[in-house]
Amino acid sequence: MKIWISAIVLYLVASCGGPVQDTASLQAQVDSLQRRVENSYRPGLGEFMSGIQVHHAKLWFAGKAGNWGLADFETKEIQEAIDDINLYCTDRPEVASLPMIKAPLDSIYEAIHNKSTVQFKSGFLLLTNTCNNCHRATKHEFNVIQIPVTPPFTNQIFEKQPK
Repeated sequence: MKIWISAIVLYLVASCGGPVQDTASLQAQVDSLQRRVENSYRPGLGEFMSGIQVHHAKLWFAGKAGNWGLADFETKEIQEAIDDINLYCTDRPEVASLPMIKAPLDSIYEAIHNKSTVQFKSGFLLLTNTCNNCHRATKHEFNVIQIPVTPPFTNQIFEKQPK
């Protein structure tokens, strides 16, 4: 019995001692991975802003129609894009102006919570004006946002559907 236990222990010890890589080889792997990370795709500020513009338009039509579930979803998508800008676009000076969007988004969240179309329209106007104020503050005044007049997609229904 002692022979079997000794054999198993010897086998386990031997199997744990795999080949050891040298420091230079490990550093080469780290450097290779670092290059891959540095060269991986990162969306720019313009891509995030284009996404926000789509969600801004969809938010308008959802809120105007009283589809509070969709309005809440679109508001969260805008917030997610802003969070991503703060994460991925730290090298852009415009990011410093992003906190001005908090109050208008809070106003829209409150309107959605209250299911108030009147409050929503007021909050949405504040959001739209804040976007334009931010664009002016960051020298992008040529990029003017307005309350949408036509839905951005013809294949989406913005009215709340019966269950």
